[in-house]
Amino acid sequence: MLNWLAWCASMRSPSEQPRSNEPVEVVTYDPLWPTLFETDRELILSAIGDVILNIEHVGSTAVHGLAAKPVVDIMVGVRSLELSDGSISAMAAIGYEFMGDGNVAGRLYFRKGAPRSHQVHMTILSSDFWNDHILFRDLLRAHPGTARKYGHLKRTLAKTFRNDRIAYTDAKSEFIQSTLAKVRP
Repeated sequence: MLNWLAWCASMRSPSEQPRSNEPVEVVTYDPLWPTLFETDRELILSAIGDVILNIEHVGSTAVHGLAAKPVVDIMVGVRSLELSDGSISAMAAIGYEFMGDGNVAGRLYFRKGAPRSHQVHMTILSSDFWNDHILFRDLLRAHPGTARKYGHLKRTLAKTFRNDRIAYTDAKSEFIQSTLAKVRP
């Protein structure tokens, strides 16, 4: 499985480095998030569908009722992380800025909006990166009590680390790690 610190880092984006001026904001679940995902899923498929094996809505906006930062996380599964300039240009044409790997090995990162509204994590389908994100999302969907605890934690941490996205993400790591450990073989 993916090293835990690498997994936590994978939840960060380049815009979450200390220079980011976006405060950490956790909001009540928005029933429009699945629609926003589906809309951009179709845009992404139309732009680079020839390289895509699967697209999933991940992160907290993918869990009904869960408080989240209002940024839709999209996971794109591919065969290879060698993306052509044409694919990068096609993503740019639909509003996604390419950020390289975002300092996270095993993925390519795109972001959209100012402030950010969407982010795409492109990774090898069935990699540890892919599997861990899907597993955590599915666990939260299947266990509303765990999702409520996670939401409460995120709201508390957002107040504590309002201007420090890295500390906010790192502070969630113990909860995520222990939750995943309960369901791994």
